Amino acid sequence: MALRKKAKGQLIVLSGPSGVGKSTVIAELLGQRQDIHFSVSFTTRKPRVGEANGVNYNFVERDEFERMIADGELLEHAEYVNNYYGTSLKVIQEKLDAGIDVLLDIEVQGAAKVRSKCPDAVLIFIIPPSFEELSRRLRGRNTDSEEVIAGRLQKAREEYKQIPKYDYLVVNDKVSAAAEEIISILIAEDCRTKNRIHLIEGV
Repeated sequence: MALRKKAKGQLIVLSGPSGVGKSTVIAELLGQRQDIHFSVSFTTRKPRVGEANGVNYNFVERDEFERMIADGELLEHAEYVNNYYGTSLKVIQEKLDAGIDVLLDIEVQGAAKVRSKCPDAVLIFIIPPSFEELSRRLRGRNTDSEEVIAGRLQKAREEYKQIPKYDYLVVNDKVSAAAEEIISILIAEDCRTKNRIHLIEGV
């Protein structure tokens, strides 16, 4: 643990194709690291079975989301499969300034916008062990038609082309192992000289 409270929190961006298991990995990660604030994104898509407003997403109508864009309230926003997704700028800034790490679950368009506005953000991309496994997981959810699944797989191929822009690549074969890899990344980032230089001030 750091000897003193961190001067500034770390912004962590987690991306990955639909069906890779990001939500499960995030739940495992937050179970082990209660000191991370998970930023709940805003979206215009309808809740899935079992999803709760304010927990999985902040569900809003399209006109409200477009108002937030117009008023500059979002760090990033993107349209994905005909729905908007976005991140509140105010909440994130408050947490980071208080020395709290913030985790974002956003797709590649949003991640690119975060990187341009926050160059120090740590970008992590999660992939399945194979593309065949991704297809199997999407079908196993039993929530989408074959046409929608085909669209998600095509979208995943496009997202894979953006992986070189990420700092780290984590394979979600086993959820606990993927979460451990992310925790290791965060520990390494915390140990960067620029993030600990305040510990030797006044020596």
